[in-house]
Amino acid sequence: MSRIPATIRIWATDRMTGPRKTSGARADDGRIVVGWREWVALPEFGAIEIKAKLDTGARTSALHAFDIIELTIDDADWLQFSVHPFQRDDLQATLCLARLVDQRWVTNSGGHRERRYVIETTLRIGQREWPIELTLANRDQMGFRLLIGRTAMHHRLIVDPSRSYCASKRRRAMRVRRPRTVARTNSHQRK
Repeated sequence: MSRIPATIRIWATDRMTGPRKTSGARADDGRIVVGWREWVALPEFGAIEIKAKLDTGARTSALHAFDIIELTIDDADWLQFSVHPFQRDDLQATLCLARLVDQRWVTNSGGHRERRYVIETTLRIGQREWPIELTLANRDQMGFRLLIGRTAMHHRLIVDPSRSYCASKRRRAMRVRRPRTVARTNSHQRK
């Protein structure tokens, strides 16, 4: 009887019960199984947690950033920028400061090349964290504020495209809610 590799065992299914639960599972080589979307943290920017898309089709990782300002601190190039950590919420913003690593040409999802700032920061998924490079981009029209590409996942993660939130659950945080506006019209004021 041949030995089944660990990666095959993790993905094995049973016809009666469906896919096995892989939450927090590890392959023999130490990689963790994650879903196609996960709650992740960027601890160097404070306590922000962002819903991220893990995209095996993208090479680089990208963070939605705006109000980007170049600074020089102690003869080093830095960037100050703001981040909207929550989807569909433009009220809450986190001000961030990071050292500029590089500027690179990146082909975006629409096939257009654009020059982007590159920073290095720490990414935390579940209990593991490691340094990654992020490009800063306008992802306002995209579904996720953070996209994690292959380079950041290499030798660390196995993405199960049929699952979501395997490695992390979002802690409840106070969010500013948009006030509801009620349009009132008085028919006698329309003259």
